[in-house]
Amino acid sequence: MIEIDRITKVYDDTTVVDEVSMTVETGTITVIVGTSGSGKTTLLRMINRLVEPSSGEVRINGEVTRDIPTHLLRRRIGYAIQGHGLFPHHTVARNIAAVPRLLGWPKDKIARRVDELLTLFGMEPAAFRDRYPAELSGGQQQRVGVARALASRPDLLLMDEPFGALDPIIRGRAQEDLRAIQQKLGSTIVLVTHDMEEAIRLGDRVGVMDGGRLVQHGPPEEIVARPANAFVAEMVGDAERPMRLLSLIPVRGLVEPGAAGGDPVPEGASLRDALSACLWTGRDAVPVERGGAVVGRITLDAIRGRVEHRA
Repeated sequence: MIEIDRITKVYDDTTVVDEVSMTVETGTITVIVGTSGSGKTTLLRMINRLVEPSSGEVRINGEVTRDIPTHLLRRRIGYAIQGHGLFPHHTVARNIAAVPRLLGWPKDKIARRVDELLTLFGMEPAAFRDRYPAELSGGQQQRVGVARALASRPDLLLMDEPFGALDPIIRGRAQEDLRAIQQKLGSTIVLVTHDMEEAIRLGDRVGVMDGGRLVQHGPPEEIVARPANAFVAEMVGDAERPMRLLSLIPVRGLVEPGAAGGDPVPEGASLRDALSACLWTGRDAVPVERGGAVVGRITLDAIRGRVEHRA
């Protein structure tokens, strides 16, 4: 889908992004993580040419972006930012319809798309389409912001710290919403964050930037288990590393025969979820279910053994 080939951005004598190369596969979420000033937002904005590269190129489906008129390129790329960026004096429906209207979609097609997206995000169209942003909660505003970015069915969705303004509980729910929507639609997403926890939770692949360079790029489990250098190790955090590993491993691989009391966890849940269930209830094992039927159990000893093996 996206090939970033030795992309560089220089302002005066300062190199902000330094020969970054990476590939983003179709239908995946790639998260770019780094501290303030690492170049991650500049990299993101060079994909849709909000920032013009000093050298290198970006290709979308093999087409070089500098050969595409900017207004046409940006209509193919959704863009969601921190704080939602909603038009305060427009209704929810009109906010979501912004790009389809620019593209000249018929009114009935726009109306169907607005209702489709509101339904997809768990917002009843009749209750929400005529509201204004100030009448929505922070989480609802975030959903509308993402819905607007997806309205024209773009090839690609870029997200710049989209959840940074949300409180931790709403932020976690918004992340779950995004992952569920991405899996349902098969969208290709590139997301920028400073939060390694968010990167690991959302990313199919994670790119870590430092000083304008891409210092590691790979699956989140690889980033956590085998940091490329001291900076990546610091971003992961020694204290958090075992729990982050657990969040990446599904329960289904450690299910064993036997019974256990209490409420079951789904086999697709993470070992972190299973550990929380054990600790919360004081049990040394929890039942595991598939399709509503219990298929076995997972034990504290198995979870701990997996952490020690991966550490």
